Amino acid sequence: MTPHLTSGARAPSRLERLEATCASRATEVPVSEPAADPATEAESRGRVLVVDDDPAMLKATRAILVREGYDVLVAESGEAALNLLDDAVDVILTDIQMPVMTGLELLQRARARCSTVEVVLMTAFGTVPMAVRAVRDGAHDFLTKPFESIDQVSAVVRRALAHRRLVRRNRELERSLEIRDQYQEMVGRSAQMRDVFELVESVAYSTSSVLIQGESGTGKELVARAVHERSPRRNKAFIVINCSALTETLLESELFGHMKGAFTGATANTKGLFEAAHGGTIFLDEIGDVPPSTQVKLLRVIQQGEIKKVGSNEVTRVDVRTIAATNVDLVDATRTGRFREDLYYRLNVISITLPPLRERVDDVPLVAHHLLRRAARKIGKSVTSFEPEVLAAFQTYRWPGTVRELENVIERAVVLARGDQVGLRELPAHLREQRLGRNASMHDDVADFGHLAFGVAKDLAVQSFERRYLMSLLQRTNGNISQASREAGLDRSNFKRVLKKYDLDVKELTESE
Repeated sequence: MTPHLTSGARAPSRLERLEATCASRATEVPVSEPAADPATEAESRGRVLVVDDDPAMLKATRAILVREGYDVLVAESGEAALNLLDDAVDVILTDIQMPVMTGLELLQRARARCSTVEVVLMTAFGTVPMAVRAVRDGAHDFLTKPFESIDQVSAVVRRALAHRRLVRRNRELERSLEIRDQYQEMVGRSAQMRDVFELVESVAYSTSSVLIQGESGTGKELVARAVHERSPRRNKAFIVINCSALTETLLESELFGHMKGAFTGATANTKGLFEAAHGGTIFLDEIGDVPPSTQVKLLRVIQQGEIKKVGSNEVTRVDVRTIAATNVDLVDATRTGRFREDLYYRLNVISITLPPLRERVDDVPLVAHHLLRRAARKIGKSVTSFEPEVLAAFQTYRWPGTVRELENVIERAVVLARGDQVGLRELPAHLREQRLGRNASMHDDVADFGHLAFGVAKDLAVQSFERRYLMSLLQRTNGNISQASREAGLDRSNFKRVLKKYDLDVKELTESE
């Protein structure tokens, strides 16, 4: 039982109550834990630098964050904080009103030195407007003192840390493109793409036929071009033809050439693409759509290096390496008689299979940055990066149209972009709605995140929860921002900023109730 206070006793302050809560919770932590590598442990939980000229507040804030598992540094002035600041610091939690160097000055100098560090300001109620202005100038968030609860402090720091990790990952991807995660125009660091790159290097010097398999839009022509440009034939022609784009007669004429008068409109003797590719490489895209009569002639040129022009009996010898590509199952096509089995085995001497984008999710941000640069150059706009929310949306989407679909989405976004960043509002509606979590259950989220790394999945799950919480709150309060902000325990201006961060439309949410 808690004893009654005597008439002369002083009631504990909120700060003292927070310290007491931290101390009581600390006793719940098991005494013995398995040893962990300090560097790895610090990196996983995040490093926070707390700055306050009030020793009592500094002590209480440190206790809260240590209890939550963060690696905490403390400083009693802005100057001392700058001496401790390095790339390992993820979040700075600083008071605004400090002598010599204020928290606002620390914000500017810290961001100038380390542009990805997140700064959370601690402020008394009287300086909330100042803190709001600071958020507009680059601070991540602010806390009003005295704190309402331990959970409020840890939640703000957790969100700042999640944002910091997304921003750093974004920049690491940009830098990695400048270093070397690109192979010709193909981009990827996943195991599947590394296998493709190694296979291309291995087969380039061979003269054998290559069959490239994969869904439409996976980059089969890029692989074919890479094989050619690494082969001894690199200084000779590389000829491309889409076999599904022409009728049977036109396809034969294009491939093998024709004689004058061979058909209506044949006004002169014409070389075919095999003859034009002599000494080089021909790439037969969509080989599965070649009609049976043309398949016979293809088999002859691959086996014997001989062609006959349409309307001629004369044989012409050619030296051409054949690379073919298909998005259909040729084994099934041979079984049903739609594709010659002997031609299939002639083409499939070396097989390269390209994975769709949904099977190499970790490559998505890297590919997106590459396509962004290309689209910006093409359109002539200075769009240089994505907001972290956009990359998160790209990674959770399944990309049925693979790389080609991503390329189209990014080109559209660059056209619509108003500044130097692509935001959620520049994405097509189906991507925005998926990212905002509409019409989805938590079970669906888990299924979507299951293919991601744990850290990325956790950040996305937290953001998904926050969105759903805000949507539910706004619907319950019928869009009343003041009431909703009070129930959320946030200042009204800060609450509106959070709504803007998640691109939530109050009117739309309340009308859909």
